[in-house]
Order: sequence, then C-alpha cells, then structure tokens
Amino acid sequence: MPLDTGGVTNLHLRADGERDPGLPDSYMPTMDTGPDIGAALKSAREFRGLTLQDVADCTRIRRAYLAAIEDMRLDELPSRPFTIGYVRAYANALGMDGEAAVERFKLDEPAPDEPLRAPVGVRRDGDPRVMAIVVAGLLIVGAIIMWNIAQRAMSEQAPPAANAPEASAVGLPAPAPPVGPVALGAPLPAPVESTTPTPYETPGLEAATAGDGSSKAADDAAKLAKAHPEDVVAAPSAPLASTFVANGTIHGAPAAGSVVTLQARKPTSLIVRGADGSVYFARQLAAGEAYRAPMLKGLTVDVAEPSSVQVFVGGQSRGLLPSAQTLVSKLAASAQ
Repeated sequence: MPLDTGGVTNLHLRADGERDPGLPDSYMPTMDTGPDIGAALKSAREFRGLTLQDVADCTRIRRAYLAAIEDMRLDELPSRPFTIGYVRAYANALGMDGEAAVERFKLDEPAPDEPLRAPVGVRRDGDPRVMAIVVAGLLIVGAIIMWNIAQRAMSEQAPPAANAPEASAVGLPAPAPPVGPVALGAPLPAPVESTTPTPYETPGLEAATAGDGSSKAADDAAKLAKAHPEDVVAAPSAPLASTFVANGTIHGAPAAGSVVTLQARKPTSLIVRGADGSVYFARQLAAGEAYRAPMLKGLTVDVAEPSSVQVFVGGQSRGLLPSAQTLVSKLAASAQ
C-alpha cells in the first residue's frame, strides 16, 4: 500500500503512456488550467498519459488521496498541512512547479479558522475501559457518601443513653456533706485468693505417719479391728473376677515394675509400709481403685478388712487378702 509522504519534492515522471489523442500537439496544461488546482493536476497527468496508480507509485501517496485532490474532495483528505504537501508532491511528480500548485490550492481553498484535523482513518475514540473505570469509581464514591449520610442520620435519631438516676429524680434528698472529721474503721483483712486450690491430703496419711513417721496409729487401728471382728463387715458373696480389670484409678508402680496388684472391692483403707516401718502408700481407696506394689523386699500390706481387697498376681486372681497384714512377697509367692 502506498505511504503518505507529504515532503516529496522534485520528482519527475517520464510519460511512458500514450497521450490523449483528442488533445492538440500545442496543448500544454498549466496551473491555471481548469476551474481548480485539482482539475489542473488531472489535465497534466492525462496529458502525460499517466494513471493515478503511476503517480501513487512515484510519490508514495495513496491513490485515493490523489483522486480526492483531483476532485477537490477535501473532507476525505487529512489535515490541511498534509493536503498541501500532497499537492506539492503531485505537481513536482508531473514536472510542474510545486509552489505554484500550492498557491493555486490556497486561492481555490482559503484556510478556514478551525483547528487541525487528525489524518483520515485515525480513530480518536477513548479506551472504553477508562470510561468503565471512571464510572465504577464514581459509583463507589457515591455509595460511600450515601452510607455516611445514613449512618449520621441513624446516630442522630437514636435516643441518648440513659444516665444514672439522680437522687432528686426519685424524690430522695441529696446526701448532706460530712461535717467534721470522718472516723475510719479498722483495716479489713486482705482478700483471699479464690483461685488458690486447697492442698491435697492423702486420707489416713497423717494418722499413719504420726509420731515422727512411725506407724503406731496405723497399728492401733489394725489391732482394734482384730479385737472387735464383729464390727467388720462380712465379705460379699459376689464372685471374684478371674483376671484384673481396671475399674478406677491405679496407684503405685507402673505395670512393668509390679507383679502384685491389689484392687478394692469396696471402699477401704490401704497402707503399704517398708521393712523399716516407713510408709510408702496410705490412701482410702474407692471401689474399683487398685494399687500396684513395687518389687521391693519387706513391703507389708495393711488393711482394716482383708475381704475388701482382691489380690492379682501377674494379672490373674489369687483370691482375697488372707489377713489384715500380709507381706507382698508372700502374695507373689502364692502364684508359684
């Protein structure tokens, strides 16, 4: 496609085509030929036997622009400066005076008082995305303004918060200011921290360790139970479990470090002492709770009621405790 170049000067075409046979030999078109510059350029081109395409190839001007110049259809041409350049290049290509052609064009078409037009074929429409962004921004700003107005109206319509009733509102006289010095009472004790838990005490441990760690109280309790067997509740007639099943908390040594397990069949007290009389364990057991005896020499189990404790060796039942005080080693040996 030919390019639009308005600065082409001093171009000459050699008339390779055939002249119009209807023109006399003495006829030579000039810038004054025809009613306007377009007709003059067309006459000169036809006199030289050239086509619009020949001139377009030489001047690099669009063929449509050249035809518009010949017909003076200026609304199909770019702005006036471009059109003037095209007229000059057209005339120079035909071997005519380009400046004279421009002067004839200015006489035929005086310059109007209007701004320059963009070249024909160039769209000046804005990007539709820009318009969409602007509209969206205006909508957001409007929504924010309306929301603020609504919030302000709601806050103005809301009733004020009720203040504390004054003494005069209920008919009570206002308190009189104190006269003279005010007597203060004794200071109150510091508040007790309610979140501090009470220390845990093992049931029966204090009695078992009375007298600098001796077990005199525990022995007295055991002797009292032996002296009055009628006060001891008889063993229940319920069948004994064949294997150990945990039904409550298991105290004492871990399973890997114990062979003998004592399980309470009903609430009872259990005291475990060492060979030197020191207390290893003392607690009131609930039904289902159990104690794993550590594998230590000389441990003695002391209970108030032997029938309330079932013995398990290696997880297998060995019946009830034989007596109120029993060596753990004898219980373990009963399995052999």
